Amino acid sequence: MVLPLGFHSRPIPSPSAERGTHWRHWFVSALFFSVLSGCAHRAPPASASSATAGAGTSTAVDGSETAGWVSPLDRDHPLVGRIWDVAAARFVEASTVSDRVQRARFVALGEQHDNADHHRLEAFLLAAASTGRRPAVVFEMIDVDEQTTVDRAAAAHPGDPDAIGAAVDWAHSGWPSWAIYRPVFAVAVGRGLPMKGGGLDRALAHRVAHEGTAALAPDLVRRFALDTPLDPPVRAALRDEMRDAHCGMLPDSMLDAMALIQRARDAELAEKLAEAGADGAVLVAGNGHVRADRGVPRAFSRAVAEPLLTVALLEVRREWRQPAEYAAAFSASALPFDYVWFTPRASDVDHCAELREKRK
Repeated sequence: MVLPLGFHSRPIPSPSAERGTHWRHWFVSALFFSVLSGCAHRAPPASASSATAGAGTSTAVDGSETAGWVSPLDRDHPLVGRIWDVAAARFVEASTVSDRVQRARFVALGEQHDNADHHRLEAFLLAAASTGRRPAVVFEMIDVDEQTTVDRAAAAHPGDPDAIGAAVDWAHSGWPSWAIYRPVFAVAVGRGLPMKGGGLDRALAHRVAHEGTAALAPDLVRRFALDTPLDPPVRAALRDEMRDAHCGMLPDSMLDAMALIQRARDAELAEKLAEAGADGAVLVAGNGHVRADRGVPRAFSRAVAEPLLTVALLEVRREWRQPAEYAAAFSASALPFDYVWFTPRASDVDHCAELREKRK
């Protein structure tokens, strides 16, 4: 589970405040809020309408267009369906990105967790990555300690993606509806790709908040320098992200702890990517983990001397009509990804407002 990087509120003022973190992020928040107020909050359940909308939808991509959007908001936005090559500063076709993904040994796909279109596009890109090879698929949504459960389910029910969802009790995991994630797992299972859990479970996250790096495996701490203080500008930016991701409801005294949890999540995901064999690996995680200027790519560079291709799936914002406008949302001078694929928005619900209301 990542955290943060938030994607929590609507309309999103920035990716740091995107609602997309994943719903399990709210479980982590609840742990800390319970310390402060004595009451914990459950993650919002996945809506039935989202599950219905995501079921049975084609994952085909024709040129730069999808075969029908699921997300309802701003489908007519001029950026919807377009792909921005950040380094080249130009739009490219879907075939260009799929070719790059097919050639890259390591790929990171960033998403907004509750957007069904993002998972459809991830399925398309994972199919490209697994053409002629069998990369591992590292999921933020599956905790590391669920690996044995996943392996047993895959072995007992070959070709059945739903067996994976049932095995990890997805329905009660706090993540959005299994129906919208199913296309990604269907490609992984259908092609016999190794599936790896890379998430940090919430019990360990809670321990990290209280014990610091002492709660983590010494090898992980050493390999990813988790006990080394961040440069002041990076530390400040990460603290801001944690503040936004928790709807401004955490005291400043807890921000460094939350930042360390985020770094630990990035390190764990990077570790699982680095453990992949000759066929490489594809990461499926929130956009905050995938940003190339820090997050998993930065951690990955400490472990593997190979590039990590990053593709972000971003929801459009009505008033932002140019790719460069979205960079400011990441507090960056340029979008921190190799490619950005723009999609409609799934929702304008302000989950921070909901959380504040529950805490009254």
